[in-house]
Amino acid sequence: MSNALPVADARQVRRYARELARRHPRGLAAALGLHALAAAAGLVAPRLLGDLVEGISRGVGAVTVDRVALAIAGFVVAQSVLVRFAHLASARLGERVLAELREEFVERVLALPLSTVERAGTGDLLTRTSRDVAALSRTVRFAAPETLIAAVTVLLILGAVVLTGPLLVVPCLLAVPLLVAGTRWYLRRAPAGYLRENAAYSDITDGISETVEGARTTEALRQQARRRARTDADIRRSYAAEYYTLNLRTVFFPVAEIGYLLPVVGTLLLGGWFYLEGWASLGQVTAATLYAQQLVDPVDRLLSWLDEFQVGGASLARLLGVAEPADGRQTEPADADGEPAGAAPVTDDGRLAAHDVRYAYRADHDVLHGVTLVPRPGEKLAMVGPSGAGKSTLGRLLAGVHAPRAGAVTVDGRPLSELPLAELRTHVALVSQEHHVFIGTLTDNVAMVRPDAGPAEVRAALAAVDALDWAEALPDGLDTRVGAGGHPLSPAQAQQLALARLVLADPHTLVLDEATSLIDPRAARALERSLAAVLQGRTVIAIAHRLFSAHDADRVAVVEDGRITELGSHDELVAAGGSYAALWRSWHG
Repeated sequence: MSNALPVADARQVRRYARELARRHPRGLAAALGLHALAAAAGLVAPRLLGDLVEGISRGVGAVTVDRVALAIAGFVVAQSVLVRFAHLASARLGERVLAELREEFVERVLALPLSTVERAGTGDLLTRTSRDVAALSRTVRFAAPETLIAAVTVLLILGAVVLTGPLLVVPCLLAVPLLVAGTRWYLRRAPAGYLRENAAYSDITDGISETVEGARTTEALRQQARRRARTDADIRRSYAAEYYTLNLRTVFFPVAEIGYLLPVVGTLLLGGWFYLEGWASLGQVTAATLYAQQLVDPVDRLLSWLDEFQVGGASLARLLGVAEPADGRQTEPADADGEPAGAAPVTDDGRLAAHDVRYAYRADHDVLHGVTLVPRPGEKLAMVGPSGAGKSTLGRLLAGVHAPRAGAVTVDGRPLSELPLAELRTHVALVSQEHHVFIGTLTDNVAMVRPDAGPAEVRAALAAVDALDWAEALPDGLDTRVGAGGHPLSPAQAQQLALARLVLADPHTLVLDEATSLIDPRAARALERSLAAVLQGRTVIAIAHRLFSAHDADRVAVVEDGRITELGSHDELVAAGGSYAALWRSWHG
C-alpha cells in the first residue's frame, strides 16, 4: 500500500536488538551460562563411550563398564536438570523483553498523528498490532533462546571433537561450505519476501474491515461485485507472497538436510581411514562419530529457527517503523528544559490562526483553497456549510491533525506542525463524531486524559456534559466497567464521555467536529449550553450541521467548495441574505 506506515530498515532492527540485549545483561548471562553447562554435561557421554570402546578393545573388566554406565547416567540426569533451569531462565528473559516490546509499540502507536493512521488505513495498523506482535512473540519466546542454545552447543561439540582428536574435526566441517552458501542464498531473498507477505496481510485486513464497516453503503450503491473483486485481488497478492517464501524454504531446507548428513558420513569414512593409518584410535573415532551425530540437532535448530528469525525480523521492522516521522511532523531536539531547541515561547492568550491554507488528500486535488481564518481568543466560532464543503478538513487543520499543503496554521505565531504532539494537545483538542469507550471503569475512561484527576473533578466533568445522572445510575456507579465485555453504553453516552474527557483535559482551544451529532437535538442543545458555561473564556470552534449551534455562536463561518464565503455573527449573516440566510430559512422553516 502506498500509504502504509513506514518499515524500519535492517540496520535499525539490528541496533534495536543489540539495545534490548544490553538492557538485560544478567538475564542473558544466566541463560547462556546454564545452557552452556547443560551442553557441556551432554558432551561427556560420547567421550566416555569412546573411552569404553577403547578399553573393551584392550580387555577391560565388567566393573569398569558398570562405572562408565553409572557415570553416563549421572551426567544425563545433570543435563536434564540444567536444561530445565536453562529453559526457565530463557523464558523469563523472553517474557521481559516481549513486555518491553509491547509497551514501546503502544507508546509509538499512541504518538502517531491521526492523519497518518487515517491515510495508512485500519488494516495496516491492525495487522501490526495483531499478526506482527504474535509473530514477534514467537521469535522472542522460542526462536531467540533456542538459537542461543544451539549456537552454544555447536561450539562446545566442535571443541570436544578437537580435544578428542584434532584431525577428526575435519569431517565435521565438510558441510560448512554447503550450509554457508545455502544460508546466504536464502538470507538475500527471505527478508523482502516476508515483508511483502506481511504487507499483503495488511491489505486483506484493510479491505475486509472497510467492507464490513461500509456494508450498508456497499449494498445501497450496488458495489458488492467491486468489493469482492478487491478482496480476491488482495488474496491473490497474499497467495503470491506466501508462495514465494514457500519456494525459498523448499530449496533451503533440502540443502540443509544434506548438510546434516555429511559430518556423520564423513567422520565414519575418514575416521576409518585415520584408524587404519594409525592417526586415531578406535575410541577417538567412536567419540567423534557420536559428536558428529550430536551436531545434527543443534545445527538443525539453528537453521530452522533462522526461518523464524526472518518472520520475526520482518515483524519487528514493521513495529519499529511505526516510530518513523510521518505527515511532515518532526519532533525537534529538546533543550535542557524540555522545550524544542530554538522554539519561541508560547504566550498565554492562545491565539490560533490559519493563513492562506491549502490542503489536498490527493496530489493536485485541493479541497481547501487559500482559507484564512483567525478565531478570536475566547469566542465561539461555528463553521457551517453543505456536506463535503471542507468543514471537517479545516477543523482538523486547526486542531493540528493535518498539516496544510501550503500556508500555515499557527498558535501564538508558532506553526502547529512544529509543536510536539504532547505540547500541541495542551493548546488545541479535537472531538469528532468518532468516539471510543475503553475497557475499564467509567472513571478510568474520563480520567485517562488526566490520570491525577480526583473523583470530584471527574464528577464535575460528567456533570458539565449532562452525563452524571445516568453515570451514577449504572450498576456500580462511576466504578462500573464499560467497554468490550463491560456494561454497554449507547452511542450518545459514549459521545458524552468523549466530551467529558475534553472538559477535564482543559485546553484553551477546542475543535468540535459535529461532536453532538448522535444526541437527540433537544438533549444536544441543553448539552451544548452546559458545555458553553464550563468553557467560558476558551476558544471553541464548532463544526455542526444543526444551525442552533451557529445561532448561539459569536461568529459563523460559512464554508463552501473549500472556501470561506461568509463570516460574521448570526444576525449579520441573516441580514446579508446570502448562503447562510438561505440555510437558516430552510432549517428554521
